[in-house]
Amino acid sequence: MTNTLSTWAGAAALAYAGFFGAQVARADSLGTPTDKPILTISGEITNKNVGDTAQFDRAMLEKMGMVTIETTTPWYKGPMKFEGVPMEKLMADVGAKGQHVVAYALNDYTTEIPMEDFSKHHPILALKRNGEYMPVKDKGPLFVVYPYDSEAELKSQIFYSRSAWQVARLVVK
Repeated sequence: MTNTLSTWAGAAALAYAGFFGAQVARADSLGTPTDKPILTISGEITNKNVGDTAQFDRAMLEKMGMVTIETTTPWYKGPMKFEGVPMEKLMADVGAKGQHVVAYALNDYTTEIPMEDFSKHHPILALKRNGEYMPVKDKGPLFVVYPYDSEAELKSQIFYSRSAWQVARLVVK
């Protein structure tokens, strides 16, 4: 009986450690900001690194893997190259479980973005425009950018209004 009990207890301890170890590993995989955070994500997320939020400095976002979108926009003359983190990847990394993301800009502008946009239209959270970090006075530090030239439907007020700039916070709902 003792042998069976100790085997069961050992298996339970391993399962417990494995479950909570996986939870910790996911949270640790975000890392923690070593510089001033430029993005805070909260709401329905499972992976957090600062209290009930996931916070990122510029280096952390870049480390996630940047992609480039070259597209025209209504805000700039001619095609621009934007570099940033795919919103789909960012949401996966924080374990987002909601249906929408509300983007909050530094100037208190807000917009609601359906989560399905991230896999369907592949917008990015851009940090750079034409190879340079975007300053706050010119839509930085973060700008939600869709590949507007890739689909006719993206060249509409619906998607332009979802393209928040000066993004500081994302809330998953």
